[in-house]
Amino acid sequence: MEATAIRITIDEEIYAVCPVFCYAALEAKVKNTPFNPELWNEIEAFSASFRETYRIEDIKKRIPIHATRQAYKALGKDPNRYRPSAEALCRRIVKGMDLYRINTLVDLINLLSLKTAYSIGGFDADKIRGNLTLGVGKAGERFEGIGRGLLNIEGLPVYRDEQGGIGTPTSDEERTKIDNNTSHLLMILNAYSGKKGLPEAIDYGVELLKKYARAEEITVWNSSLNL
Repeated sequence: MEATAIRITIDEEIYAVCPVFCYAALEAKVKNTPFNPELWNEIEAFSASFRETYRIEDIKKRIPIHATRQAYKALGKDPNRYRPSAEALCRRIVKGMDLYRINTLVDLINLLSLKTAYSIGGFDADKIRGNLTLGVGKAGERFEGIGRGLLNIEGLPVYRDEQGGIGTPTSDEERTKIDNNTSHLLMILNAYSGKKGLPEAIDYGVELLKKYARAEEITVWNSSLNL
């Protein structure tokens, strides 16, 4: 379905380094809360199981993470210095560190990312200006990563709206971040590994949003359906 207020265009410079790239996006009305105990119990149960299954060296072999890292390398970015967010979350779990509790929407997106290994952009759609284009970061381009300060996004894939960058696989931008007042969500799953597994991942995302964020008026569109 493409009946959405926000359109997404993929620049050819992304396809040049990753011809199989595709995405699934979701737009919905949601009810965010500061914390959801049931969701956190699910996160902790998954984290315990993940620690028993994976070692640090296994994480970058997960197919979506490996493909994202390869795209970084092709664009001249060091994936060990600028880790994709899915990889960083997985490493944190395996190291025995707790995930940060942010709010229900961010927490469930983190769970979805952990389970699927996709780096996921989560945005307050009301803060986005115009449509989005996925391109490549330029030298000196200003980008304030959430909780990270100014981030050098040169060579990183970056979603931009009319005012500038809002999201990379490493970090999203402060300007469009989800907060406790967010009621209009845009979520983008980035599949540098191609379409396999992407429809199932977005379906799981819908399930989580309905269960924990009372999602309504859900629109889902999947670029892989055109491949």
